[in-house]
Amino acid sequence: VRGLCGTFNGDQSDDFTTPEGDVELGVSAFANAFRAAGACPPLAPAIPDPCDAFPGSRERARAACAVLMGPVFQ
Repeated sequence: VRGLCGTFNGDQSDDFTTPEGDVELGVSAFANAFRAAGACPPLAPAIPDPCDAFPGSRERARAACAVLMGPVFQ
């Protein structure tokens, strides 16, 4: 199993393997390797933190993640 979610082989060093078999070091270059040409603009080298654009989102995200990391899903 390979793709945008990694390789699922327990080795994190190859999780950014592109469809061509290259291992990218950055998130943007990795994501752009899966981009359908013309479907959307390429990602810039740095991905902005979504919580900076939406004040209050960080706390809501932490609360939602706490549920997922809690005993219900263990």
